[in-house]
Amino acid sequence: MSGSHLNSPEPVLPTGNNPEGGRGLQAVLRLSDFRKLWIGQIFSQLADKFYIVLMVFLIDQHLLLTSQQNGVLAEVASDYGLDISTRTQVITLLATGIFVANTLPAMVLGSVAGVWVDRWPKRRVMVASNGLRALMVMLTPLFLIPGPLILGLPWGYWGLIGMTFVESILTQFFAPAEQAAITLLVPGEHLLAANSLYQTTSMGATIVGFALGEPILRGLNHLFSAVGVRGGEFILLPFCYGLAALSLLAVRHREQQIQNNGRSVWHEIGEGLQVLKRIPTVRNAMVHLVLLYSLLAALYVLALQLAGLIRTLGPSGFGMLLAMSGLGMALGAVMMAQLGHHFSRRRLTAAGLGLITFSLVLLSQFKGSLNSTLALCGILGVGAALVAIPAQTTIQEETPESQRGRVFGLQNNLINIALSLPLVLAGTLVSSIGLSPVLWLLALFALVAALLERPWQRC
Repeated sequence: MSGSHLNSPEPVLPTGNNPEGGRGLQAVLRLSDFRKLWIGQIFSQLADKFYIVLMVFLIDQHLLLTSQQNGVLAEVASDYGLDISTRTQVITLLATGIFVANTLPAMVLGSVAGVWVDRWPKRRVMVASNGLRALMVMLTPLFLIPGPLILGLPWGYWGLIGMTFVESILTQFFAPAEQAAITLLVPGEHLLAANSLYQTTSMGATIVGFALGEPILRGLNHLFSAVGVRGGEFILLPFCYGLAALSLLAVRHREQQIQNNGRSVWHEIGEGLQVLKRIPTVRNAMVHLVLLYSLLAALYVLALQLAGLIRTLGPSGFGMLLAMSGLGMALGAVMMAQLGHHFSRRRLTAAGLGLITFSLVLLSQFKGSLNSTLALCGILGVGAALVAIPAQTTIQEETPESQRGRVFGLQNNLINIALSLPLVLAGTLVSSIGLSPVLWLLALFALVAALLERPWQRC
């Protein structure tokens, strides 16, 4: 990689809101509009995680109870060699439908949404996305009304599938608008700290959302039931999306008037691809993100295998390993926010890939050890933060302002593909060649990527 942003530490520059040129989390949080954007991100991220938990909760607690027989579903599952003889297996299969409906728009529509984000004011896109999602999830109780069975399942399940699909479409507009808004609200010298803070809260929202989502839903249900009101669990999502919209509505930054040039969406998607071709630093940063998320997606599958080898954990405890990786990413993000500007991004990236290589190699050697596996997952998470944050910051800095939305939309496309394909490939490889060879293969990819950064050269 080349370029002044990548090959040298960032200078400490003063700004109007920060006359002494301080760095780190404290400095970036003093930026009022960014703080409102960050709060909006927290509630939006939490809502996205709570949404998935709520869908599984409703399948388990309501929709399966209204189905008399799953005969058609069982026949379809049998055709594909799937066993749904237990309630847990049926819930897992139905939850997969929710996951697919949530993932498809992310894989297909990211670039198209990014083009429209470049044409519209970013704040309005973010407020509208969260506001519309808040209104839509208020329809959820309607899908629990008894009705006809379709393919052996309540009609409401298919309603939830459709709602999830539309929710995901709205999310595809929010994501690139949010990334582009960071560069509008944060001076360049604070971008690394801002992205570090975003990475930290993203990991925190993932851990809190998935770990505490069900207890919170059950608690709301019991709390409202105690005062004679049913359906307390349906309050959570409109509350989170609504607070996100209100926080973003309070952002006072005004964008320049955006001119509609009359070009087609597909032409502008091509312009986004041209940015990657024309600017090597952006292209290389995008490659790093795709590689990183591919490795993390493979880890999701391998975590099941690693947890299964730990006597005190078992396969169902794989979430503890993923949570430890998330904790490592959060720790790495805090370190980056406070100290990252002292180092060149090329060396930070190489160090992160080196830590990932180190962790994957040792994970293959310490299989079955709880403490060692947890520690190595944490180290891997730190390495992931050292790769992700410099890459994201570089894309924000180097992409022309008028084309950021389409580039971030393309980024969402590529990352979601990177998250999906390894889920299939990793499981297949583990079944055919075993866990240790797969870990070594992933380590080799990370090592080659680290060496390509040539960290031994002077920056």
